[in-house]
Amino acid sequence: MASLRSVDPAELRAAITAIFPWLSGSGAEPARPELAAAVRLSLRTLAADAPGKSVEVRVPPFAAVQCVEGLRHTRGTPPNIVETDPRTWLELATGRLGWADAVESGRVTASGTRADLAHWLPLVRL
Repeated sequence: MASLRSVDPAELRAAITAIFPWLSGSGAEPARPELAAAVRLSLRTLAADAPGKSVEVRVPPFAAVQCVEGLRHTRGTPPNIVETDPRTWLELATGRLGWADAVESGRVTASGTRADLAHWLPLVRL
């Protein structure tokens, strides 16, 4: 699980800015450390914005966080899971992709009654 210490908004914006040309289709794929930083910081921001432990958001291979108020799971696979790839997650986090479109197209797997993150997205706009 990713650390839940607070995220400096300037640090998040810098991490997203570094990978933004790739997200918008005008740049090369970012280096793994840049991509990892953007994913991890944005997931930590989500966890801070939507505190709780009822939903697990996974963006392999970089990070996973638990968020959203509700019943907390303590063992095994949680009942509410969101999973996606790094690019899709960052498109959601920046508002380049809508939640409903991502789920309908199969780019996001969301299971459980609380696994709808539309309320908290986007996290940052550039």
